[in-house]
Amino acid sequence: MVRFLFFRLLQSLAVLWIVYTLTFALLMLAPGDPFITSDKRPTETIRRALAQRYGLDYLAQGESFAKLPLPRRVYYYAKAYGRYLGRACCGDFGPSIQFENFSVGEIIGSSLPVSLALGSVALLLALWAGVLAGTLGALHRNRLPDLALSAITLLGVSLPTFVIGSLLIMAFVVGVPLMPSGGWGSTGGAHGFLVGLMRLILPAITLALFFLAFIARLTRSSTLDVLSADFVRTARAKGLPPRVVISRHVGANAALPILSYLGPAAANILVGSFVVERLFVIPGLGTHFVNGCINKDIPLVLGAVLVYSALVIFFNLLVDVAYAMVDPRIRIAE
Repeated sequence: MVRFLFFRLLQSLAVLWIVYTLTFALLMLAPGDPFITSDKRPTETIRRALAQRYGLDYLAQGESFAKLPLPRRVYYYAKAYGRYLGRACCGDFGPSIQFENFSVGEIIGSSLPVSLALGSVALLLALWAGVLAGTLGALHRNRLPDLALSAITLLGVSLPTFVIGSLLIMAFVVGVPLMPSGGWGSTGGAHGFLVGLMRLILPAITLALFFLAFIARLTRSSTLDVLSADFVRTARAKGLPPRVVISRHVGANAALPILSYLGPAAANILVGSFVVERLFVIPGLGTHFVNGCINKDIPLVLGAVLVYSALVIFFNLLVDVAYAMVDPRIRIAE
């Protein structure tokens, strides 16, 4: 196990470096100037000073940069790459271009817990409801509960997240005003806590529905395979109650494919929160990431990508360990 974790750590560092390099290259190739916007047009002198402050000396060259020889342009790119990579290795992503008075670390520290809270609630909702629905569908195969489950999961898998969120807003905010339209957090007190909890319901359902539907279909298929196994028929022949057969014999074996999916699901829920956060006006890291891409805030985008990549690797590592713990027959390959 220790050797496995050591090699996975080395692989994780290599993956993070590759992700960082590709992200940096795409940002360099993207058009636009982060120091010139519709409401901010500094003079050329100030623009050069800002570019040098952020380590983006190639932007200080202005229009003449495209006329430089290729080795010279590569030099400027490599200089900026080395500066940001060195800072990232020390946990310092530098100041944000868009938010002048904040560092990228401060933005991530304040917004990442919001995204993690929303993603955790959505993941728990998708896991528990999906497993329950899939198990009920397998136990009532080709009957009304199974047919209803198939129809609902088909809709959940087919509809995009922004469509689901828009429909929920139209139904429970505009049509029947039961839920707040967006926002995050509470104002204190019992009433404020209730408002904060209600603000979490629609975004969590929107984010969880696709994964709930997929987990339900996966659970149904896996449970049907286990129910036809010889050891399940033997357990029933010995007179064990159906509850014991389902919980002890079927559940543990049917959970293996679900565990394999949990790592990518957790990562996709975090990535999928980009759309949900924008739709419900939630101040999470996804919102800042989208704004950073639009405004070409290079430090903020690099910091957000590295944080999300680290979370994806961590979740997949947890799944590998949990997979071996649930099924003792499985040995983690070194």
